[in-house]
Amino acid sequence: MECFGIVGAGMMGTDIAHLALSSGFRVVVCDCDAAQLDRARETLGARFRRYVAEGRFRQVEMDGLLSRLITERSIGALAECDMVLECVTEDRSVKMEVFRALDGAVKGGAILATNTSSISITRIASVTKRPESVIGMHFMYPARVMKLVELVCGLATTRETFESAKAIVRQFGKQFVESQDSPGFLLNRIFAPMINEAVFALYEGAGTAESIDKAMKLGTNVPLGPLELADMMGLDVVLAVIEVMFDEFGDPKYRPCPLLKKYVAAGYLGKKSGRGFYTY
Repeated sequence: MECFGIVGAGMMGTDIAHLALSSGFRVVVCDCDAAQLDRARETLGARFRRYVAEGRFRQVEMDGLLSRLITERSIGALAECDMVLECVTEDRSVKMEVFRALDGAVKGGAILATNTSSISITRIASVTKRPESVIGMHFMYPARVMKLVELVCGLATTRETFESAKAIVRQFGKQFVESQDSPGFLLNRIFAPMINEAVFALYEGAGTAESIDKAMKLGTNVPLGPLELADMMGLDVVLAVIEVMFDEFGDPKYRPCPLLKKYVAAGYLGKKSGRGFYTY
């Protein structure tokens, strides 16, 4: 594989572009928002310049990396990519619309991957004429730092597609787990309800945000408390994941906390909006 495509130039898409560039790929990032594309390019440029200043890169290496980055608004720019990874909002209808477009735009034989953290790969693949080439590749944020990628096969995903995705994960210097195509997969099936329960504890006055996070960090030896992590992930993303699990399982244990829904409705989305359970 030589060309890696990304749909969505947000924080996750930008971080995965960083990984792909650093792994030697030519990278095409597509987003309908020109300002978002500009921010992604500026973020990567600033980060790589910092690496040069710190002695981690040479100037010529940085120039080589950025020369392989293409940013485009048209999905047609992804036509010759060997793999395209979708990194848009965690909304089933939006993702399925993207995959319909990718199916018509990207060359035959290419792998179409989704970074969804909860939505059925089989359902996403069903809107394409090549479900055998669709796979879930769930990166953790920040992708350039976190070691894990969940690989999720849909009902029709071939072993060849899975092996190609594994090779990409290893080229990125990451490790993988194979998860079943079940709502939330492995990580979020366990972790999203924990975040939701932490929000319920805050909602019911069982503790402050600080005390809840301190209890979990010192009591379970995790680097971030659940509310801190929710702010980093984006409360809208957390809510979307929990709502998918609630809808799919029909189990009241996945009922989203009213406080989480209220914060998202108010635009308190965490670090990216400047306010969530904490103020930034």
